[in-house]
Amino acid sequence: MRRLGFFLYLVLLLFPARAFSLTLDEGLKLVTENGRDIRISQAQVDAAEAGVTLARAPYLPTLDLYGRETWLQYQPAALFGTKPVFTSQDQFTTYGFKATQLLYDFGKTSSNISASKYALQAKEMEALRARNYTAFDFTLAYLDLLESEKLLTVTAEEVKRYEAHRKDTEARYKAGVITRNELLQADVTLSDSLQRLLTAENSRSLKASRINSLVQKPLNDEVRPEEIQSDPAAGMSLDDAWAVAEAENPEIKDLEALIRAKEEGLSSIKSEFLPSIYVSGGYEYLENQYMVHQDNWSFIAGVNLNLFAGGASNGKIRMAAGELKALRMTRDKLLDAVRLEVKRAYLDIQSSVRKIEVTRTAVAQAEENLRLQKLRYREGVGTTTEVLDAVTLLTTAETNSWKALYGLKRAEAGLLYAMGRELAKAYGK
Repeated sequence: MRRLGFFLYLVLLLFPARAFSLTLDEGLKLVTENGRDIRISQAQVDAAEAGVTLARAPYLPTLDLYGRETWLQYQPAALFGTKPVFTSQDQFTTYGFKATQLLYDFGKTSSNISASKYALQAKEMEALRARNYTAFDFTLAYLDLLESEKLLTVTAEEVKRYEAHRKDTEARYKAGVITRNELLQADVTLSDSLQRLLTAENSRSLKASRINSLVQKPLNDEVRPEEIQSDPAAGMSLDDAWAVAEAENPEIKDLEALIRAKEEGLSSIKSEFLPSIYVSGGYEYLENQYMVHQDNWSFIAGVNLNLFAGGASNGKIRMAAGELKALRMTRDKLLDAVRLEVKRAYLDIQSSVRKIEVTRTAVAQAEENLRLQKLRYREGVGTTTEVLDAVTLLTTAETNSWKALYGLKRAEAGLLYAMGRELAKAYGK
C-alpha cells in the first residue's frame, strides 16, 4: 500500500492536472456545437430535409426502363376460316422505356410538400430546443461553480477568523484571565469550521468536474471560471417577457409547425377523393416477325379517380382531424405553462434583487458586530460565545449574500430559457 501511495504521488507530481480559464460564452459555444444531443437533433433535421425532397418527387417525371424475354407454351395464332394463322412467335424479346408526368392532382402533392416543410420546421425547433436546454444546463452548472468558489472563500475566511480568535483566547488563557473551558470552546469551533472548509473544497471540485464533463475535458482538469459580465435580462417587464415567449419559445413554435403540418396533411388526404391527371409516353420494341411494326412510340393522357378504398380515406380524415384538434388544445395548454414558467422566473428575479439589498446590509451589520464583539472581548467585558456567535452571523450573512447574487443570475437564465431566447447568443460577446 505504501508503494502504491508513493507511485500515485509520483504520478500526480510528474503529471499534474491541467488548468484552463473558461468564460461562460466559451463554454456555451463548446456544449452547443459538440454535444451528443445536438448531433442527434441535427440528424433528425437532415432526415426531415430528405422528407421535403421526397414530397416534391411527384412533380417530377418518372422514367421506367424495362426489358424482358418471353417463352410461350403455344405459339399465338388466329383462325381465318378453318386455317390457323400465326400472329406472334412463341419466344420473343421486349424492351422499352416509359415516362409519366403528373399534371394536376387538386392540391394533394402541394399539400404534402407544405406538410413536409412544416415538419422540417418542427424538427429545426426541436434542434433549437435541444441546443437551448444544453446551454441552460451548462449555464446553471457554471453558476454553481462560481457560487461554490465564493462559498469556499467565505468558509476560508471563517477559518481565519476562528484562528484569530483562538490566538486571542490562548493569550488570555496564558494570562490567567479566562478558564481552559473557553480555550476548548474555541478549539472545537475551529475544528468544526475546518471540516466545513473540506466539504466546501470537495463541493467546488465536484462542480468543476461537472463543467469538465460538459465541455468534454478530463474530469480532473482545473477550471478557472470567469465572472459573467453580461446581463441580457435587465430591464425587461413581465408583459414583454410574455410577448417574447409567445413569439420565440421553440416548444411553442415546434407545436405550431406540427399543427400546420397536420392541417396540410388533412388537405392532402381530402384530395384523395379528387382525380389526378397525368400524361405518359414511351417507346417499346417487341420482337415479332409477324407484326408490320415491331417498334412503336406511344403517348397517353389519362385520369385516375379513386372511387372506393374500403373506407380508408374517410378513416384517415377522421384520424387526422382528431390529431389536429388534440394538437391545438395542447398548444393552448403549453402556452399557459410557458407563461407560468416565465412569471415564476420573473418573480424569482424580483425576489433575488430584494434579497441582495437585504443581505448587503446584513453583511455590513455583521462585520460591525464582529468588530465590536472582538473589541469587547479584548477589553474583558465580552465572552467567547459572543465572539463565536458574531463570526457565525457574519459567515451566514456573507453566504446568504452570495446565494442571493447567484440566485438572481440563475433566475435571469431561467427567464431567458423560458422565453425561448438562445442562451449562447444572449450571453455571447
